[in-house]
Amino acid sequence: MAGKGTPGTALLTKQRVPHTLHAYDHDPRHASYGLEAAEALNLDPARVFKTLLAEVDGSLTVGIVPVTAQLDLKALAAAVGGKKARMADVAAAERATGYVAGGISPLGQRKRLPTVLDSSAEGFETMFCSAGRRGLEVELAPADLVKLTSAVVAPIAAT
Repeated sequence: MAGKGTPGTALLTKQRVPHTLHAYDHDPRHASYGLEAAEALNLDPARVFKTLLAEVDGSLTVGIVPVTAQLDLKALAAAVGGKKARMADVAAAERATGYVAGGISPLGQRKRLPTVLDSSAEGFETMFCSAGRRGLEVELAPADLVKLTSAVVAPIAAT
């Protein structure tokens, strides 16, 4: 993996957090980055999480939900004590995180943003999320993700 690290993988290594990287060939024609990862790695999509950015009362906030679900904006706002939420502009999300859409990792973001992990993650020994590049997932314990991102755990997924 020399030369292929990301700020997210560097953080995991620096903090000595147990994790496994899973690479796959990203197909730019695939309709869903998250579902593509689940299919390519032959995983239960409920264990694969996508990192989404929303604006809660004007502040960028990270929501991490299963790839099979949508982000419940009201629930996200409530989880961080806010009132109104809307999906963030892609350019703003990329600027704040330092990652490109489809490869935004909750780890190693340029700015430390309030983060909420969907409570369904707690049902798994390990979960998967983007390692910071399209075609690269990281597998880690949900508790480690919560610790590294100072995340709140709340039911924020809508099916």
